[in-house]
Amino acid sequence: MPNLLARKLQRYVRLSDGDQIWLSEIVGSVRQIAARTDLIHEGDDPRTINVILEGWACRYRQLVDGRRQIVGLLLPGDPCDPHVFLLDRMDHTLGAITPVSLGQISGAALQAITARSPGLDIAFHREALATAAVQREWTVSLGCRTGIERLAHLFCELHARLAAIGLTDGNTCPMPITQSDLGDAMGQTSVHINRTLQEMRSMGLITLRSRRLTIHDPEALARLGQFDPAYLHLTVDDDRPVLGRP
Repeated sequence: MPNLLARKLQRYVRLSDGDQIWLSEIVGSVRQIAARTDLIHEGDDPRTINVILEGWACRYRQLVDGRRQIVGLLLPGDPCDPHVFLLDRMDHTLGAITPVSLGQISGAALQAITARSPGLDIAFHREALATAAVQREWTVSLGCRTGIERLAHLFCELHARLAAIGLTDGNTCPMPITQSDLGDAMGQTSVHINRTLQEMRSMGLITLRSRRLTIHDPEALARLGQFDPAYLHLTVDDDRPVLGRP
C-alpha cells in the first residue's frame, strides 16, 4: 500500500527520504473498520491521531433528535487532526462511510518526529491549517452558495483532494458517498440532492454511476461552484491537474 499520508504531506512541503521512513514507522497497528461504524465518539478521550489509510470517513455532529450534520469528509491519507491528542475530549464524532483501514499515531510519537524533523513539523501544521481553511469554505457554501453551487463546489474540492494523492483517473474519481450523506453535508434533504444531481446531469456537467464521479466539463463545474483551489494550499506542485487551477 502506498504511504498516502506521506504523499499528501508532500503537497505541503517536500519531505526527505528519512521523513518518509519515519512516517511509515510511526503509524501503529492497523484496524479494519466496517462501513457506517463510528471510529471515535464525541466525548471520548482522543489519545491518538487516527489516519485514514484506505476508505472514506466523515466528521459529524448529531443532535439529540437524530439530525446529523457532516462537517468534513476524510479521504485516504488524511490524518484526523494531527493535534487532537492535546484535547481532553472529542467535540465531534468520526464515522466510516465505507470500510476503512485505520492507522493510529500516538501523540508522543508525533511530537518526537516533528521535533527531529522541521519538514514534518511544517507539514503537519500546514495540514491542520488547510483543514481549517476547508472548514471555512464549507461555511461559505452553507451560508452563501445555492444548492447546485454547493454540490458543484464539493465535487470540485473532492476531485482536487483525490488528485493530490493520485486517486483520480483524469476527470473521474471515486465517489462512494450516498445522497443522504451529501444531504447531511450540504444542509439539504436527500430528495433535494437527487433533484440537483439530475439537473447537473441534464446540463452535461457530470455522471455519477457505480460509486464513481465523472466531470465532463471541469471548467463549467468550477465556474458554477465558484471553485478556486487556493484554499486547499497544495503549493508543492506535480504533474497532476487540479480543477480550477490554470
